[in-house]
Amino acid sequence: MDAFFASIELLRYPQLKGLPVVIGGGRRKVDEAIRADPERALRFIPVEEFPRLLDYVGRGVITTATYAARQFGVGSAMGMMKAARLCPQAIVLPVDFEEVRKYSRLFKSTITEIAPLMQDRGVDEVYIDFTDVPGGQREGGRVLARLIQKAIFEKTGLTCSVGVAPNKLLAKMASEFNKPNGISIVYEADLQEKIWPLHVRKINGIGPKAGEKLAKLGIQTIGELAAQDPSFLIGHFGKATGAWMHEAAWGRDDRPVVTESEPVSMSRETTFDRDLHAVRDKQALGAIFTELCDKLAEDLQRKGYVAKTIGIKLRYDDFRIATRDQTAESYTADGATIRKIAGQCLKRVPLDRRLRLLGVRAATLARLGEEPPIERKSPSAQSARAQAATESIATDQLF
Repeated sequence: MDAFFASIELLRYPQLKGLPVVIGGGRRKVDEAIRADPERALRFIPVEEFPRLLDYVGRGVITTATYAARQFGVGSAMGMMKAARLCPQAIVLPVDFEEVRKYSRLFKSTITEIAPLMQDRGVDEVYIDFTDVPGGQREGGRVLARLIQKAIFEKTGLTCSVGVAPNKLLAKMASEFNKPNGISIVYEADLQEKIWPLHVRKINGIGPKAGEKLAKLGIQTIGELAAQDPSFLIGHFGKATGAWMHEAAWGRDDRPVVTESEPVSMSRETTFDRDLHAVRDKQALGAIFTELCDKLAEDLQRKGYVAKTIGIKLRYDDFRIATRDQTAESYTADGATIRKIAGQCLKRVPLDRRLRLLGVRAATLARLGEEPPIERKSPSAQSARAQAATESIATDQLF
């Protein structure tokens, strides 16, 4: 989907179309103020009343930006304070997750009505197998891609870009070639012309660290990566990663489109507007921590999962990260239980520095009602463990 979060807001505020807009952070007082008058239609709110990025103060990160804002170098995952220096005139709006989820479900159900073999890739992206769809091979897939674009726009008012290729790896790259509202077809014979000139980071799976390491080895483009001997890449990146890099550079990918996949984990986290101290800001941290646990529990319940392992993530004011997790005796999707277990994890991390970020994670997931049988401990050991946990919580409540 094209600039998904921002495009959803433009449906609500059509007067902002064509303007630089960034989406990020939670709703603030200034956001509530522009919507305070219930008699005034949102589409008639004057543009000058919307908050600007130049006035933003905090630690928020951009979720997405309109294409007008991207022309200034503003993009996803960029700190909003940094973005304000690049495009101070941009309008800033909060993320509305409820609306995002609604449109995500709508565009995906629209696709499966046309092409049932679809793999979910998050709120705004999917893989679709065109192979056995009637007309799926016409013009290399362009006819079906155009039909999907038209159907999504008619149902949602939103545009998407489609990349069609022999496999998921190339299709992912192709989907970025002609944004917004574009269709790109890549054949196997196009590898040298269309794929090899691209930067190695365009391969989905090569992140910043691997990209930096490749650059130090004198490898910038996918073509340069393809020219390397596999043994050279294995020597620098390990057997699995090195071999995969070589295959990816040659456009090889045999992963099927999987219609159902179970999540490995779910998490909730927040970056604070200012650094918070575990002691001096205990009350504020406690409220945030409880809300994160409750939201995580709601996510589990909504999706029909329970979790056995609960973890925490902290980022300190010096940007160091600490994580801890604990496996419970039974599965849960209860907010209070998640809060209690996460609280026990907190006792195992140093809290002598200010905190920038706090997160809670649920792992070892199972479908509700399909939980594996629990291995029971002896009554004495179980009792002793429960007593120790209770004493630990009672004597030293953090946050």
